[in-house]
Amino acid sequence: MLPGLASAALAATLALAGQDAGTAGRWSEEALLRTPALGPHIGSASRPTAGPGWFRPSDRLVGTYYFFWYDHASGEHFRNADGSDALVDHPVRPETVSYRDVAWHRKELLDLMDAGVDFILPVYWGAPPDVPAKFTGHYEGIVRLVEAAAALRRQGRRPPAIGMFYDTSSLAPGGNIAGVHVDLTTAEGKAWLYVTIRDYFSMVPPALWAAIGGKPIVFLYSAGAARAGTDDPSVHAYVRSHFAADFGGVVPYMVTERSWQARGDNAYDWGAAFGPKAWGVAAVGPGYDDRAVPGRNSPVISREEGARYRRAWERLLAMDPATRPKIAVVETWNELHEGTGICETREYGRTYIELTRRYAARWRSGDRVKPAGPLAGARSVSIAFGPGAPARGIRLIRNADGLYRLSEAAGSPCVETKPNTANREQFLYCEVDDDFYFEPSGPVTVTLECLDEGGGNVGVTYDSTDVRAHLAGAYTAAPSIPRGDTGKWRAFQFRLPDARFANRQNSFTDFRVSAGGTRLRLRRVTISKGSGTNAAPVKPPGDLE
Repeated sequence: MLPGLASAALAATLALAGQDAGTAGRWSEEALLRTPALGPHIGSASRPTAGPGWFRPSDRLVGTYYFFWYDHASGEHFRNADGSDALVDHPVRPETVSYRDVAWHRKELLDLMDAGVDFILPVYWGAPPDVPAKFTGHYEGIVRLVEAAAALRRQGRRPPAIGMFYDTSSLAPGGNIAGVHVDLTTAEGKAWLYVTIRDYFSMVPPALWAAIGGKPIVFLYSAGAARAGTDDPSVHAYVRSHFAADFGGVVPYMVTERSWQARGDNAYDWGAAFGPKAWGVAAVGPGYDDRAVPGRNSPVISREEGARYRRAWERLLAMDPATRPKIAVVETWNELHEGTGICETREYGRTYIELTRRYAARWRSGDRVKPAGPLAGARSVSIAFGPGAPARGIRLIRNADGLYRLSEAAGSPCVETKPNTANREQFLYCEVDDDFYFEPSGPVTVTLECLDEGGGNVGVTYDSTDVRAHLAGAYTAAPSIPRGDTGKWRAFQFRLPDARFANRQNSFTDFRVSAGGTRLRLRRVTISKGSGTNAAPVKPPGDLE
């Protein structure tokens, strides 16, 4: 048995894992809920005692994702199946690295303290019935982490508080050894989700919890792994009610990845390594490189010798402290397979620890910086299309439902949308330079030079501050403008009074253009800043010829 785990719970879990997959009731709600919790910190008759990591909702906080699956002695997450190096970035002393070793966790916690991190989100790939057969390391790793954190507390130190990052990949058939595809619309699916959360927090003393307003923090990863139900608010209600019953009336603070249509207490967007995010939870990352992972073919996002990370923090710090998110999360502390870590490594030393300490202090203080990039003072940006056409501050980004080809029409080079299999509509996605516009600073006008053909409407859907709009404003529809069929190039102007442009649309873009389900040909896009008095209003299209 693993020290620190409840022996009865472990025995019950082993017995359940050994049952035949066809056993009646194996995955029933009743069977899952009656499985004893893996740890002892559950069933309190009263509300759990608050610890130093029980933060107020008004506190400005910095957290990060903590990957603890590395074990050098066995090669776990150090070597690929073919024996090749599984890491892009490497620990300075790899022989000391093991999730089984309290000393390794202690070293990481001390470094996290040095980086100014308030809370960590250990990445947990658990599933209630079958973890002992496949995911033992996750359980042992949590136990050792807790031992290290508790020892530091006894010494009068304050290590980062411990939340939970639920890697929902375990809801997919390939993510659990039983091959179950968890359906959250069912009672047993909800119980599966809840029991996994319950088991995790039963292993972490409440005094070590990271909590917002007394609610322990749970980040839920992508909705894509679940069979169904991520659009059902009753999932969160189920988790809260059962958690309260098991943990003395306390309910969790649920933070959902933006792919969840049923939102929790807050929301975030995974992928900050590609650019800063500003959902309910803000996020930054240093870069991305997964070339050591077999089968991957992702683009490498250069760290630019730390410039990318500094720029990401400064873009968040340029936001108004009164309206920007209270929580900033670094993606990640030590995901060394994908090159997103900011921990001490052979490649970068302690550079990112020092950078994080500096920026975390500014975040908590409410500091605000003025954008300083080359386009920070520009009044407009634009892009034209065709070979050698100019682009300044706007990029056209391909996406699954944003396909296009270079073309020519009515004497001008242009781009035209292509049909796609992801969406009935054909979109063109645009990314606006963050230095030009990232945080609301007055209205902007988007001018599209489109070929006037096919009838219908030209529309712009943009990232805005309107939290009532789709996905908390990430997809706000501006009033569309009718299109004729003259065959001429015409200007369509859209005044956006509440643009945010915080990279929240698909592929980290800021707005998209469409003409319904029909083809759209576009030769130029211009975005202009303006005050409330001189910004161009929405206008009918005007001839350009």
